[in-house]
Amino acid sequence: MPTLGFLKKKRTKDSSGSKDLDSPTSPIKESSSTPTSATTSTPTQGSPLQDSNSAAKPADPMSATQQGNVARGTDTSKNVPSIANLLNKPDDQSPPNNAAAGAQNANGGAVTPSSGDKMTQAQAQPQLRTTKGKYNLNDFDIQRTLGTGSFGRVHLVQSKHNQRYYAVKVLKKAQVVKMKQVEHTNDERKMLQSVKHPFLITLWGTFQDSKNLYMVMDFVEGGELFSLLRKSQRFPNPVAKFYAAEVTLALDYLHSMNIIYRDLKPENLLLDRHGHLKITDFGFAKEVPDITWTLCGTPDYLAPEVVASKGYNKSVDWWSLGILIFEMLCGFTPFWDGGSPMKIYENILKGKVKYPPYIHPDAQDLLQKLITSDLTKRLGNLHGGSKDVMNHPWFAEVTWDRLQKKDIDAPYVPPVRAGVGDASQFDKYPEETEAYGQMGEDPYARMFTEF
Repeated sequence: MPTLGFLKKKRTKDSSGSKDLDSPTSPIKESSSTPTSATTSTPTQGSPLQDSNSAAKPADPMSATQQGNVARGTDTSKNVPSIANLLNKPDDQSPPNNAAAGAQNANGGAVTPSSGDKMTQAQAQPQLRTTKGKYNLNDFDIQRTLGTGSFGRVHLVQSKHNQRYYAVKVLKKAQVVKMKQVEHTNDERKMLQSVKHPFLITLWGTFQDSKNLYMVMDFVEGGELFSLLRKSQRFPNPVAKFYAAEVTLALDYLHSMNIIYRDLKPENLLLDRHGHLKITDFGFAKEVPDITWTLCGTPDYLAPEVVASKGYNKSVDWWSLGILIFEMLCGFTPFWDGGSPMKIYENILKGKVKYPPYIHPDAQDLLQKLITSDLTKRLGNLHGGSKDVMNHPWFAEVTWDRLQKKDIDAPYVPPVRAGVGDASQFDKYPEETEAYGQMGEDPYARMFTEF
């Protein structure tokens, strides 16, 4: 049985905030072309260090309303259905939001392997962003803490150059070294530097001082999917399907670049202001062309081959997708047992899953093909790869190319306004007491040369 040395606890507040602007831009002006995050709204100029006059008019981020109720009631947002409406669709002209009851695509909505392959290949070659030493503390006003973790915390900050809001993940070097997470931390920077996708967080830049590492990322105002799930207790089938489909597209993209994510869970899925997902916290992501052996992840979501300390490949992410779908549909994970990691491991190795009667038959069929220890039967690990998951009957109504473009309304829109740094969807934490930006001797400088 594994120890907890390299594992995250089940429910940590470790995920980095992020933000989905209609036209996200770098916090300061780039001398070369500014990298743009892969969102699909109309582009607006707003490059930070830029002219202070025009920069003072940033494209709205999001705004504060009260803490979000689960969208069971009315939804004032334009043409965006509530969770209740998803189950009883008022009309058939809106796109098949949740990939559930609604207008079906001519070919059943499932993407064909050829179109899916084109979509993946087109995205699998992003331009490598330069992130090292790009900003410094003087570029930002620190607002408040969005989340805390084992090695540091995530702050909401505002750029002094374009007045937009970002999330800065601050990691204490001494703690990273003490917890033997140097390789994972450097991998996180490397992975985030190389990816660009509508459902992945954007890393704008990194910098460091003698005590800390800093990662400047999107601020995603809608908060964690975990919070929404706990308020809802469990999601209706169409809603779980919508979120699962967006995660599937993100995993398909990562795997096309030989990246294993290894930490899929509701806490690491943030909602942008339109209700679409952003996967955050790449602390365990790693480029793996074939197999790896590192024991890491969150106990409830670990695949049996990881628990058994065997070599494993990208298929562990498809196992985790199965656990995520189960948790969204049921409100709990299939192998949970009083919160004891060792009992969870035992249950994972036994592999017995009890499916509640309210789970849709197609959903149960998909789960049985994802949550299986037999790698010759696990969807995503077979000859068809991720397309086997995308072509499963549970996803039959999903129009994958439209979802990729965010051309399908989300089932729930967080109650936030754009552009004002509204962090109402995040829990409040005591603020950091140690000052940032300290100069002095840095015994760990050689370990983080790329920051």
